[in-house]
Formats: sequence, C-alpha cells, structure tokens
Amino acid sequence: MDKEIINISVVVPLFNEAESLPELYAWIGRVMAANGFSYEIIFVNDGSTDDSWRVIEGFAETDKRVHGIKFRRNYGKSPALFCGFQAAKGQVVITMDADLQDSPDEIPELYRMITVEGYDLVSGYKQKRYDPLSKTLPTKLFNATARKVSGIHNLHDFNCGLKAYRLEVVKNIEVYGEMHRYIPYLAKNAGFSKIAEKVVHHQARKFGKTKFGGLNRFVNGYLDLLSLWFMGTFGMKPMHVFGFLGSIMFFLGFVAVIIVGAIKLVAICKGVAAPLVTSSPYFFIALTTMILGTQLFVAGFLGELISRNAAGRNNYQIEKEF
Repeated sequence: MDKEIINISVVVPLFNEAESLPELYAWIGRVMAANGFSYEIIFVNDGSTDDSWRVIEGFAETDKRVHGIKFRRNYGKSPALFCGFQAAKGQVVITMDADLQDSPDEIPELYRMITVEGYDLVSGYKQKRYDPLSKTLPTKLFNATARKVSGIHNLHDFNCGLKAYRLEVVKNIEVYGEMHRYIPYLAKNAGFSKIAEKVVHHQARKFGKTKFGGLNRFVNGYLDLLSLWFMGTFGMKPMHVFGFLGSIMFFLGFVAVIIVGAIKLVAICKGVAAPLVTSSPYFFIALTTMILGTQLFVAGFLGELISRNAAGRNNYQIEKEF
C-alpha cells in the first residue's frame, strides 16, 4: 500500500509558548482545510519549562497529523529546526514561529510559489514590523551585510521565521549552532539557487515576549556570517587559503633571511667590519615570518584532513518523540 502523500509539513520550533499554541494549531488547521491540503505539524519543544509539551500531547491525542519532538534542555532555534527538518515528510516544508507573529494565511501562496513557480526556497519579508526601533535598525544593518556577503541580493529579511522549502532542500542542508539566520545562504551553498522572497504580514506578539532573541544575537549573527562565508568558500579546501598564506609568508621570510645573510657575506668579502646577523631586527622578523608561514601551512593541511567533520555536532538529547 502506497504511503499517503503529504503536501505540507509545518515545522514549529518553540520555547515556552503554551498560551499561543492552541490558537496557532487551530489557525493552521483552518487554512489547510480551506485549501484541501494534506499536512502534518511538527512541534519541536526546545526545552520549555511551561505546559507547552502537555498542550502538544493534547493535540496529538486527537490528531494523528500532529507530531512532537521534545528536547531535554534548551538548545536553541537552529537545533530545533534541524530536528524538525529531519522528521519532515511533506513535499513542501513551511517553518513558522509559535508566537502568532507569523500568519498561517500565508501558507497557500508560499506553497504555490514552490510547487508552481518552481522555487527551491521562499523567504518571508516582514516589510511592516511591530518591533521597537532598537531592534529594527540593527536588523536592517544586519540584513544589508548578509546580502552583501551571501550574494543573495533579493532578500531583505534573512531572519524571518516564515519560510517555505522544497523537501529536497531541508534534507540537504545542515542547520547547526545559530545558523538559522542564514538558511538561504546554506541552501545556496548546497546548490539550491532558486530563492525568492514574499512580503508577509507581521502581527504584534499576543502573549509574553520573544524567546529566541537577546542583544547578543547581533554579535553572534556577524560571527556566524563570517564563519559561514569562510566555510562556504574554503570549508572543503582549507589548504587553498591556509596553505597559500603560509607559503607566501614562508617565502617572504626565506628571501629576507637570504638578503640579511648576503649583506653579511658581502661585507666579509670586502673586508669590512659588519655586525652579527643576529643583531639585526630584520633577521628575527624574517625568522618569525618563516615560522608563522610553516604553522599556517600545517593548519591548512590539518584542516584538509578534518574537512569540517565534527562528530556529534548535531547529537541532541531528545526526551520524547512521536
């Protein structure tokens, strides 16, 4: 018997969102029913300390389309998305936050853009936001930098939680650390270049306050962007950068040592008194350059051997799953 084809998987990462979950679940259900979609909802409970998991279990008791993943502790949004992506089976995967700021009414159009227009990924753009100025201004600067570095110039809101993907995309990208901000960049590096943007409605938060936030997200965001740029450019060929820089430094240091030695040798041949080679600061600068060049070369060689394989990087402790 053929397995049922699931049109849409909705992945919802959450942390302490018990108040908003019933409304979100009902809203998603109404949208799916109105459009005749077959679907599943995957709630990833990122170590919540409130009644979020009990609410999710209540949904699952009466609805087989609801699945839950419960972390033993709080890992963050990226690990939650990674595990949700691993579990997803729908032809199109939709991600949205659990705080009701992302509207499920956007799902039909996002689905159409993937299935009809053939995009690999469609990212939401909250053009009109209900956030304080202290958050919107750094966000604009952050997104401008991300566009420049990633080369994805048509996206204005990299960090929007409302996105749609072809299933193949989420199965071929690795979201770790805090890389959820750069999923379009990860998709591009994986070879999925048909990336679009859709203006979506941004609603004011109805319950509580943001859970996946904090001022450090901007600092971490730039560090992650730098890391992703390096890994995307040199991650599979670290010798190309470390080996090249190391070779250049070693060569310059070696030439400098020869020049210092040649000056001493010429002085000796002419019978002119000359200071010791080791009394010249250029000798030690040259020697240091050679040592640093050698270290960089070795670092590139070791990086080539490791090739960014980190055992257990995505080994998250899941307490329950259904």
